[in-house]
Amino acid sequence: MPPLPYAPHVYDPRRIAYAAELAHGVDRFHEPRRDDCPWCGSGRLRTRLRAPDLLQHKPGTFVVDQCRDCRHAFQNPRLTVEGLAFYHRDFDEGEPEGLAERVLAARRSHRRHRAVAHLMRNVGEPESWLDVGTGHAHFPQAAQEVFPYTSFDGLDPTPRVEQARAAGRIEEAHIGHLADPRIADRLRGRYDVVSMFHHLAHAPDPRAELRGALTVLRPGGHLLIEAPDPRCVSALLLGKWWLPYGQPRHLHLMPLRNLRAELESRGCTILVTDRRTPHTPNDLSAAVALALTHVLPAADAPWRKVPPTDLKRLLRAVLAAATSPLVAAAAVADHAPAPLFRRAPFSNAYRIVARRDS
Repeated sequence: MPPLPYAPHVYDPRRIAYAAELAHGVDRFHEPRRDDCPWCGSGRLRTRLRAPDLLQHKPGTFVVDQCRDCRHAFQNPRLTVEGLAFYHRDFDEGEPEGLAERVLAARRSHRRHRAVAHLMRNVGEPESWLDVGTGHAHFPQAAQEVFPYTSFDGLDPTPRVEQARAAGRIEEAHIGHLADPRIADRLRGRYDVVSMFHHLAHAPDPRAELRGALTVLRPGGHLLIEAPDPRCVSALLLGKWWLPYGQPRHLHLMPLRNLRAELESRGCTILVTDRRTPHTPNDLSAAVALALTHVLPAADAPWRKVPPTDLKRLLRAVLAAATSPLVAAAAVADHAPAPLFRRAPFSNAYRIVARRDS
């Protein structure tokens, strides 16, 4: 049974705990700002956007810089380990609800996961598959229908992966990051396929994650990566309202050419690059939903100092109901041109399939 929506009480231990944690502000959650690109080392940076936490509305403002040379976009200053834990906390409780969260649910379509799994039929029947950043392991559950004889394992930095194993969606659950040499060495050479769906954006060190992925792959194994494309037109037009910017939880957004060059430099052969099918037609509807939740009276949450009054709760419910047709209309506007956008620079994601040759 999913947890009930948050509601304050006279004595609320969660609100008290958050108040104590926020007593000294949120600046301590940030590392020092860096003056060079974490991908290529160039000092030619520009600020691409500044944004608050548009999904959970926790306090803080976050900056995304971009390298003028390699076009790598990254959070600067980056969150510390403590900061990441703070802003990830409560994010995955229960099922998504609310305007913006309903848009997020489209990314977890069972049919979409099956379609992605079908792509790997061209490389044969894998014996073992590791899904990195698996969360509740919805992808392995769908892929099992395509590859019924494949053993699916999951790795995630949160305990969700243990819940997924208990639910039978994966066979083995591993908590952590592939950037951790202890995990990569323990799983060395065990897998025929490693998949990463929108995972590298969350990784503090994407290169270390890629090294770990190649470590756990067998020679001749395949790496399947899907990532948001920071060079798409929607990202430029929508700015902070573009959902994949995902501040403060997304730390890196890599152009396709950077990721391709990195894999080739590590002895991989690129078999597939695809900007068409990974496109998720939700840029406009997500932007409208984020903007509405930003301007509507704030919902209650344990990190807010003062609970909203009954009048504000009622006003939010009425306005949310009144504006939901705007999100529905934006969704229609997203889907109508989707076949064209998939063939144009509006595609908001890309996919790579690479073979580890050495």
